[in-house]
Amino acid sequence: MSKFCEVRLPRRYTAAMTPNPRQVAAGHLDAGQLDAAVVGAGPNGLSAAITLARAGLRVRVLEAHSQPGGGLSSSNWQGFTFDTGSAIHPLGYASPAWQEWPLHAFGLDWVRSPAPYAHLWWDGRALALPQKLDAAAQVLGPDGGRWRGLFGPLVTAQAELLEDTLRPLLRLPRHPLTLARFGVPALAPAPLTAELLFQTPEARALWAGLAAHVNLPMTTPGVGAAALMLGTAAHAGGWPFPRGGAQALTGALAEYFRWLGGEIQLNTPVRTRADLPAARVVLVDSSPAVARRLLRRSTPAYDAWLARFRYGLGAVKLDYALSGPVPWLDPAAAQAATLHIGGGLREIEQAERGAAQGRLAQRPYLLAAQHTLFDPGRAPQGGHTFWVYAHAPAGTGPEYADTIEAALEQLAPGFRARVLHRRVTTPAELEAFSPVFGGGDVNGGRFDLPGLLARPVPTPTPYRTPDPQVYLCSSATPPGGGVHGMCGYHAAQAVLHDLFA
Repeated sequence: MSKFCEVRLPRRYTAAMTPNPRQVAAGHLDAGQLDAAVVGAGPNGLSAAITLARAGLRVRVLEAHSQPGGGLSSSNWQGFTFDTGSAIHPLGYASPAWQEWPLHAFGLDWVRSPAPYAHLWWDGRALALPQKLDAAAQVLGPDGGRWRGLFGPLVTAQAELLEDTLRPLLRLPRHPLTLARFGVPALAPAPLTAELLFQTPEARALWAGLAAHVNLPMTTPGVGAAALMLGTAAHAGGWPFPRGGAQALTGALAEYFRWLGGEIQLNTPVRTRADLPAARVVLVDSSPAVARRLLRRSTPAYDAWLARFRYGLGAVKLDYALSGPVPWLDPAAAQAATLHIGGGLREIEQAERGAAQGRLAQRPYLLAAQHTLFDPGRAPQGGHTFWVYAHAPAGTGPEYADTIEAALEQLAPGFRARVLHRRVTTPAELEAFSPVFGGGDVNGGRFDLPGLLARPVPTPTPYRTPDPQVYLCSSATPPGGGVHGMCGYHAAQAVLHDLFA
């Protein structure tokens, strides 16, 4: 057992965390049949496993890699900690499931920067947006009132908003007024929303930077939903990240699951049904293609839906070990752990449209994270890490990293001179690391309107498959990409309802 299991928990958690008496104290299951096997120890797989273990079921997680986490993991190079996939977790902090669970008792400590994010223009200017909405409105000047009018009601009703959006959308909303306020700007093309709502190029660029998190052209219906969710999270709770690396969040989930009596079996790839242990139900935290291989029973219609599952743009990702902080031209860029780099609204729109058409921009939209300014323990003394990626088609090679680095050098002269080590990950390498990232799509599937409503099938409970023993719980199911665990949570709730009522 981990040392975290020795932490004395607050009394209000003890009843919810009592292990099933059928499970031995060391966290290993006995030789009988499992209630559930979970394929994949990513955040959704672990969340599904925890939900089932909290209900007293006997659960084992099977993970192909040597450590749990999938895209929510970290690696090390000479004392520098790099996040393999996701690096900043606004929805992870706000996740209804994770808010309910005592993950802090298992080592999770959130870190916040003074500003949730900063936006950089190609002339070197940077704007760090404050977390408090009133302060943000003051910074935005003429558009401050409009920004506050857009996000204020959603920040106030964030719990209601998350309850209706972090679940399948083909259901009657529990809070229709909040969802209606969210719906119009969420469905409209992001550039149109920016031009109708805001007058200043600064506010329009901030909106574009939020919307461009979705790896699709910004005119795609549904892209605005990401901008609203991320902007609301920024002003409600900030954009925090786990101290010590993304692996710390995975570690807290894994240790909580083990504390509940669950078992995680590493270095155990599951390619066919023969690789699975005997279990009443299997939950698959992987791609629809992997799920198809594990079905004993299916239908032509279901197969057709899974075969049509589509992915967005991939990513070319760079991890840097630096001898010092990034020397930004504008020191305001150092106030935020997360950076949106890409210029104004039209520049970001053109870069993302070009990437979707196979034309890679010399000035791409870049999403970056500089953790060690606020979490120095991730690097040796005086050293820093820098995490950055650009959207790119699935076949893009490592040579595009030089274009990304040249863009960074323009905004931070002397950046190259501080590079001690650079690691490049292409879209093909992301997919090879995890089938969830089809074509290098870190969202695990397109975030357009069909991808929101029919993910992967248009049903109110899309976690079910035609095989009553197999459920899908990855980001291929609602609410989709992002680190929040709610795909796994809802899939496990469906299992509990269907099989263990």
